[in-house]
Amino acid sequence: MKGAVPGDRVVRAAAATLFAPLRVLVVEARYYAEISDELAAGALEALAEARAEIARATVPGAFEIPAAIALAADSGGFDAYVALGCVVRGETSHYDYVCGESARGLMDLAVGRRLAIGYGILTVETLDQAWARARRTEGAKGAAAADAALSMALLARRMRGAR
Repeated sequence: MKGAVPGDRVVRAAAATLFAPLRVLVVEARYYAEISDELAAGALEALAEARAEIARATVPGAFEIPAAIALAADSGGFDAYVALGCVVRGETSHYDYVCGESARGLMDLAVGRRLAIGYGILTVETLDQAWARARRTEGAKGAAAADAALSMALLARRMRGAR
């Protein structure tokens, strides 16, 4: 996997050995459905390898992802979240708002509410760039976002003294 980081398999293996599996919510923006499908496939493969308990939710676009994660976090039912989507620059400033506000919203949740969030929202100029990042055989950004979420959830468990 071209986009894989050497420690990814270590993170997945560590998560797979936990007494209580990590509960992970994958939130997918469906605006570019085919790109989202490929991102999700990569994320789901990584999470399955880590033996995580997986739930999925869909939202219309990247802008709605932070709100969906905030709603899910209120339930207390998840250890980590994977945010997946794609924003392609168009002819207006809409791109800048969607990219900036979705990233800010997720960072606010991660820091303010101490949530383990893997960021897998592609922000690109063209669909070709999106595919190069989304494909599991190339950029594998869906798997990378899942690995980031797993890594942060494991860190949170260690910091809280849980096993």
